[in-house]
Order: sequence, then C-alpha cells, then structure tokens
Amino acid sequence: MKDGQAVTEKTTRLMSLDALRGFDMLFIMGGQGLICAIAAALGHPEFKASFGHVGWHGLQFMDCIFPLFLFMAGVSFPFSCAKSRERGMSDGRIAVKSLKRGLTLVVFGLCYAGLLSFNFEHARAWSVLGRIGMAWMFASWLYLLFGTKARIGIAAGILASVTVFTIFVTAPDAAANADPFSPEGNFGCWLDRVVTNGHTLSKMYDPEGFAGLLPAIVTAMLGMFAGEIVRRGGSVATGRKALALLACGVGCLVAGLLLSNVFPINKKLWSPSFVLVVGGISFLAFSLFYWIVDVLGWRKWSFFFMVIGMNSITIYMAQAIFGFHKARDFLFSGVASLFAEPWRPVVLQIGYIAVCWTFLYFLHRKRIYLKV
Repeated sequence: MKDGQAVTEKTTRLMSLDALRGFDMLFIMGGQGLICAIAAALGHPEFKASFGHVGWHGLQFMDCIFPLFLFMAGVSFPFSCAKSRERGMSDGRIAVKSLKRGLTLVVFGLCYAGLLSFNFEHARAWSVLGRIGMAWMFASWLYLLFGTKARIGIAAGILASVTVFTIFVTAPDAAANADPFSPEGNFGCWLDRVVTNGHTLSKMYDPEGFAGLLPAIVTAMLGMFAGEIVRRGGSVATGRKALALLACGVGCLVAGLLLSNVFPINKKLWSPSFVLVVGGISFLAFSLFYWIVDVLGWRKWSFFFMVIGMNSITIYMAQAIFGFHKARDFLFSGVASLFAEPWRPVVLQIGYIAVCWTFLYFLHRKRIYLKV
C-alpha cells in the first residue's frame, strides 16, 4: 500500500512513515512472538502476559500497535490529498475516492474474518481493517470540509461527548448502578450485542465495535494533524517540524493521563483517554523516526522496516491466506533442532519473520504494492 511518499526535494514520500509503519507491522508479523520467546528462553515466561494486550482497563505495549497504524494512515492523507488537488481532482471526487477506500478495507476485514468461508452463522461483523477503513474515511471527509482549527474543535468535541455520554447513559439491559465502563454496562457494548445479533469477537462486546467508532475517528484525525505539520513549509524536512510533533505528543499524553481519572484507558472501548495517550505515543514515535530518517538522513538502517511498511496491508492479509508457518517449518525446523529447547521457539520465530520479509522483498523488487 503506497500511501505515504518521502520528504525530499524530488519526491513527497515520507520515508520515515514507511519505516515506522514497517516497525509497527513487524509486531503483527511475528515480532511479538519473537520478543516473548526470547524472554521465555531467558527465564521470564511471565513477560508475555505483560507485553500483550491488557484484559480490560490499562495499557500494554501491543495495545499501541493497532492505533499507531490508524494514526499513520491519517498522516499520509494531507500528502495524497494535496497531490490529488494538484492533478485537478475536486474535493467531491477525493471524498468518493475515500469512500471507496474505506469500503474496500471493510470488505478486506470481512474476508479476513472468514466471509469467504460462508460460515455466516459465526461470522464476525467487525474487524481491524474495517475499523481503519471507517475511521480514516470519516476523518478524511472532515479534513476536506473543515480547516485545522475547526477540526481540532471537532476532535475535542467528539472526545468530550463520548466521555459524557458513556458516564451518563448505560446499557438498557444493565443492572441498576452498573459500571458504564464495563462490558455489561457500556452502551456501545450493548449495541454490539443487539445490532450485530452476537456476531462479535466476544460474547459481550467487540473491541472494534460501536463503543470505539467515534473516538477512532479522532485517532485518524490526530495522524492528519501530524501530516499537516510535516507538510507545512514545503517538502524540506526540518528539526522544527520534529519538535512540533514532539510537543503534540507530550501534550496529548498529558491530556490523556489526566482524562484517565475520569474515563479509564481502555483499548476495547477505544476510550477518549486511550485515544489521547496512544495518540501521544504515536506522535512521539513519528517525531523520532521523522527526525532520524528524514531530518538527519540516516536511512540505510530503515530499509528492513520500509520493505514491510510499503506493503503493510499485503502482509496482514497474506498471513491469513498463505502457509508461511509451513514454509517456516520446512526451512528452519532442522536448524531449530540444533538449539537447546528454550531457544528453539526463538529460532522458529526468526524463521517466520524471515519468510514473511523475503516474500515482501520479492514484491518490493518487482515493484508490486497493494494499493487500497
């Protein structure tokens, strides 16, 4: 998916964005398993529980991966929108293009969830790709309709409204005095159960369901704010832009931590405090990659990540379609058997990443990229 281009004199592609996207996707492509396998081999199997997704309230490392990807999808839009306008495309046509992209991702998400198996009785209505598609689409329309200051107000209004609504409006079937931040008491979780007729990831809710749809739009909007900062003043990468991204990151992080006293940080609900905290982390990560890759020009080290980042949707879908694990076992099971038992899973995880990366490198060499 070629949706961001580097900030240089000759092109507008943000190489830092490709690198950060690749870094992010690496954890979906076996990176999480590799780190947990190394920790277990070193005698810390309990590390896996603290590195993955938190059960309900709270935040752990893997909870940041999905929203960071949505944030980066937002970063690229100011660039692609400007290019479309330069080609003479009207905002109406750009909006239609956004609609097509959003719906395509929804369809991809349904296919990933098993739509093509025709097992409709147990099919899931929501998906990660669907959340990205819908949130990004609505955020892109707001970008086309309103200026930066107005969109900052809209983003703040969405987060404030969701917070107030969640506190005062509980699920109709909830017990008296039910916790509005619980699966049983949350109104959005109730909508998931009723509207989708049980076609959710969990019996009581779906982490990509109604509860987090509006706040997720703000996550994409934060990425677009970051993209505007980088676009401001032309294509030349500067340390001042990196500092502006850093300042936004700190501001969002502080605001999110303060808001967490009212509405707990919760990825399953995509709570407003979660949006701000993870949005702040995303700003900080992007500022670091932008400063190193685009400002300082240190790019050779990032090639490994860029190969992943330039075909991120491809590898996400391909892992559900192709037998990468079988290829891993065929190529690396013999090598793994030469190591002591605690380290065999480490070798196999490295092998899995190597197989996936080689597949993406082949596509990169052939200049084959999945555009959505």
